[in-house]
Amino acid sequence: MAITFNMFSPGKRKNAANSSFIKTAGLVDDIVPGTVLPFKNGQFYLARYADGGFLALSLICTHLGCSISWDGQKEQFVCPCHASVFDDKGNVLSPPAPRALDAYKVIIEDGVVMVDTSHKIRRKRFEKSDLVYA
Repeated sequence: MAITFNMFSPGKRKNAANSSFIKTAGLVDDIVPGTVLPFKNGQFYLARYADGGFLALSLICTHLGCSISWDGQKEQFVCPCHASVFDDKGNVLSPPAPRALDAYKVIIEDGVVMVDTSHKIRRKRFEKSDLVYA
């Protein structure tokens, strides 16, 4: 594996859509409020809430790292390994998970929703400021 650096333009920002860590989720207008969409290859779920806010949640349980699933009927995330349960915003409803699901930064440019998977945001619980609006 080769790693390259660009010494001639350090700190130069790339267009968000050009980074391999930036995953395009879709158009704002195509993502219906009140839905949770899985992006398994991106390792996240994208939720859009009734108020229009977006939140990208890691699909990795904060207990021991198992992949969680979305239960649409109960509107919660469930870990099949040790039965941790999380609400639709990633808060722990039932341990043994010690904290909320990690989140990823949501970017909205020109009506396109993208998720930056380069860095997980460690959270204790959901905060209203976690949501991103178009």
